[in-house]
Order: sequence, then structure tokens, then C-alpha cells
Amino acid sequence: MKEGQKLWTRNQLILAINLYCKLPFGRLHRSNPEVIHLANLIGRTPSSIAYKLVNFASLDPSLKARGIKGAANASKLDKIIWEEYYQNWDDLPFESEKLRAKIENQSIESLNNIPSTELPKEGKTREAIVKVRVNQSFFRSSILASYNNTCCITGITQPELLIAGHIKSWSEDEKNRLNPRNGIAINALHDKAFENGLITITPDFKIKISERLLKNKNTKSIEEYFLKYDNKDIILPSKFLPDEEFLKYHNEYRFLR
Repeated sequence: MKEGQKLWTRNQLILAINLYCKLPFGRLHRSNPEVIHLANLIGRTPSSIAYKLVNFASLDPSLKARGIKGAANASKLDKIIWEEYYQNWDDLPFESEKLRAKIENQSIESLNNIPSTELPKEGKTREAIVKVRVNQSFFRSSILASYNNTCCITGITQPELLIAGHIKSWSEDEKNRLNPRNGIAINALHDKAFENGLITITPDFKIKISERLLKNKNTKSIEEYFLKYDNKDIILPSKFLPDEEFLKYHNEYRFLR
């Protein structure tokens, strides 16, 4: 370590991973206002934050699989905290949001734009609802950032029309509810079709349309909104590629042939 440099703490690294999840790959740089803001909050330079984000990119298995490299000198602690976070999606994202709320001097509800009028006044029910809402917000931010706010099927880029869809549903895999590799950015219509098995995405990232829709090939709307995408490649995310095992599951158990 160079003279004058400060060691990173566990909490600072968790906050940096939180930001890594929420930023598109192309925005992991020192001039990004969100990088500058985190730097100010934890007393570091924007360059050091950006460098740490690129260190995390070097540890991201979905980027490695595509031959994309980050910085080559991630520290031992970087690797430990990354692995702790990456293997614990059911807890650490929420912990990171609590840490962020604390350094922002905000409640976790206000940080995540959860109106108090929509919550019970107190108690375990309120805590449970807040955690679910915060986790949903984190998952959506991570997925839309990974896909650069672009529907993986149609290329639609209007955020209001996009959903962070689960490959294995919320109810089927509690451990991976917040895992960005269990998510896709998709428009509302195709999300409904995906959820109901009318379309799927193969492990090699191709769109497949169910026979239940293919047999309606003479229906103009079905042709326009579904059939023309059959066997097309999805638009891949810049990070957090969909996990092949999750896609296999959807193909085998959810897709209607």
C-alpha cells in the first residue's frame, strides 16, 4: 500500500459492491456523479471508488465468461467480500442498503422511496414489508443497470415499460430472489408471457416461442409481438449474464411446448 493510502473496511467494500450492482458496466468511472457521491460519503476519492468498482468487475464470473477483464489487482479482502456478497444474495443486499441509509442520514424507507403511508406504524410486519420493498427495489436497479435499461427481447428503452423479471420465480427459489443472474430486463407483455411459459430463453440465450402461440401464426398481433422473435438472440446484459442453470429450469419446467 502506498504511503498515505487508507485500508478499505468491510462496510466500505459492501457499499462499493452495492454501487457496482446498480451501475451499468460502462459507467464505472470517476466522473459518474454516483461514484463522486459515494466517494464524498465515505471519505475517498472518486478515482479510488472507480478503481474498486473495476476490481469487482474482474471478479464477476459472467464478465470472465465473456472475456471482459477488469483491473488485475483485486485485494484479498476484495475477493473475500465479493464472494461473501455473491454467495449471499438473500441477506447482504439489504445489509448494504441499511449501511447506505445510515451514511446518508436517512431512513431506509426514504432512501428507497417507500411512503410511510403505505406501511404499518411499527412492529415486525412493518419491518418485513420494508425488507421486501427494499429488496425489490435493489433487484430492479441491478437488473435494469445490467441491461442498460433495455428490454432483452424487443430493445425497448422506456424504463416505465420495463420489468426486472425473475427467471426462477420469487416463490420458487428464495435464496436467489435477489441474484441478478436470476433476472432479465423485459417489457411487461413479454414478462407475462415468460411467467406463463409462452416464451422462454434457452441456455444459449435464444428466444423460443411456445407452440401455443406458434399455432396462431395467422393472427397479426401474435406475429408482430411474438412470432418474429422466435429463435432470435436476446440482447445480452453488460454484466450479470443470466445463469444457464436458471434458464435450463425455465425451459424444462415452465415452458409450454
